[in-house]
Amino acid sequence: MLVLGIETTCDETAAAVVERTPDGSGRILSNIVRSQIEEHARFGGVVPEIAARAHVDLLDGIIERAMQEAGVGFAQLGGVAAAAGPGLIGGVIVGLTTAKAIAMVHDTPLVAVNHLEAHALTPRLTDGIEFPYCLFLASGGHTQIVAVTGVGQYVRLGTTVDDAIGEAFDKVAKMLGLPYPGGPQVERAAASGDATRFALPRPMQGRPDANFSLSGLKTAVRTEASRLGEITPQDISDLCASFQAAVLDSTADRLSVGLRLFREKFGAPRALVAAGGVAANQAIRGALDEVARQAGTQLIMPPPALCTDNGAMIAWAGAERLALGLTDTMEAQPRARWLLDANATAPAGYGKTRAGY
Repeated sequence: MLVLGIETTCDETAAAVVERTPDGSGRILSNIVRSQIEEHARFGGVVPEIAARAHVDLLDGIIERAMQEAGVGFAQLGGVAAAAGPGLIGGVIVGLTTAKAIAMVHDTPLVAVNHLEAHALTPRLTDGIEFPYCLFLASGGHTQIVAVTGVGQYVRLGTTVDDAIGEAFDKVAKMLGLPYPGGPQVERAAASGDATRFALPRPMQGRPDANFSLSGLKTAVRTEASRLGEITPQDISDLCASFQAAVLDSTADRLSVGLRLFREKFGAPRALVAAGGVAANQAIRGALDEVARQAGTQLIMPPPALCTDNGAMIAWAGAERLALGLTDTMEAQPRARWLLDANATAPAGYGKTRAGY
């Protein structure tokens, strides 16, 4: 089965063609991503109107490139999938409307994909992992620990009560005067910093639930920066290193609790899976490997290019749903908000933002 996937939820315009074989394995035939970083950099963050216009201008050409690189025609597609949310509503509308047009013209099944589900299922494309597994989903606007027990079957074990990890990275970068996108800039500065110089808090550490909180840590960084007065480049590196170390310690603690809750409810997980843009952070990847080792399970992380927003993950999620006979009608609606666990409640500040990851 060949599926075209379209991703326009934030500031990457992307399209890809993925093949899913009858045995459930997958292969990426093309994966074209056009980042809009240059368009938004001077504003210090994503401007929704600019993002939506860029998707309109770029998407047709990117789809054409994806189809050409895959060497397939629209008549060969078994389905067309588009991220229908959560995300910036203008961009979501562009992608979903385009997918509907393709599906209608070529009489092809349509799948309206939850962007978060696409992240959740990506390791099945890259590593062929079986259910159930424990997912750590961390991106610009989302930080969650989720039990993945099947396609469309998700139980949230923990979430952020305020800032997402990627959002906190972005805000720390901005307060320290680092350029956009903030997340990779903090990671880069931290590499040459002293992580022990500033005694920053480890939020939520030791609590019996698996929730996260980053707002207080972000404020602590601001307090330390204000005490320094004029900040030197080394001060910035040390603050970034101390901040990142606090995030790593907090994340390790929260995931240890999340894995315990997973075992209590679902038995031993097949793996700890990390997905979303923050999983591209190499320091976080190292910390997660240690958490998985201590929990007696394996760590699976897609390649960095498949952690950030891309069309291949949307195409794969569409293929997984199509294999179960799950399709959508032309009445499918774009959604600015869309919880992965339908039975969960939205955390404070829920939404998709751009934090450089």
